[in-house]
Amino acid sequence: MHQQLGAHEVMEAHEVLTDIIDGINRFMLYRPHVRDQQLQQILDKQVNYMEQEYNNMVSLLSRQRGVPAEPYQSRINAGVKYGLRNPSPVTLHESLRQLDDRDVASGMLGCAKASAVLRMAAGLECADPQLRRMVIQGAVSSAEMAYETFSYMNQRGMYQVPAMPMRTESNFLGSYQTGNVAPQAMTRQATAAQGATSPGTAAPGTTGQNPNYMT
Repeated sequence: MHQQLGAHEVMEAHEVLTDIIDGINRFMLYRPHVRDQQLQQILDKQVNYMEQEYNNMVSLLSRQRGVPAEPYQSRINAGVKYGLRNPSPVTLHESLRQLDDRDVASGMLGCAKASAVLRMAAGLECADPQLRRMVIQGAVSSAEMAYETFSYMNQRGMYQVPAMPMRTESNFLGSYQTGNVAPQAMTRQATAAQGATSPGTAAPGTTGQNPNYMT
């Protein structure tokens, strides 16, 4: 980076880097409690990506060559299961030994969602184009991580998606219709409106006289 950063984006970069470190540390604390092999693979893959993201951003900020990492690629391709299927009750745990895969996955999901929001907000405040692209790419990748974790949970019944009756959904969303606000249509409307109120043209319901003329 060849330019000095603004004070605000320096603070935003600080927040993003701290969030990445916190995310990696949190995932490493989760790992000993993971029992399912697929969830373990997802966790390790996301930690590796966050480490790459962190190193790229530090390189950019230290005036070295830094480029945004490739977008995060989710491994989950199965369709979403909608509807409630006897969800298991959720309660507080009395000790760490009670933590299970659902607890870990839920923590990962919340972390990724929060990171996506933080990064997008930070990216919108960055003036430097390279830093802006890198941070916004991080927001998109965090969103992909969140969806990957959600998909894992959804397939195992850990995160069920309530659904409306089909008729209610159709009636609710079917009330919206397509429209056309193309620039040329807006221009025609503006021209017509201007012509209707131009000097010498009587507006509907008037005689065309000067309203200031007193008889």
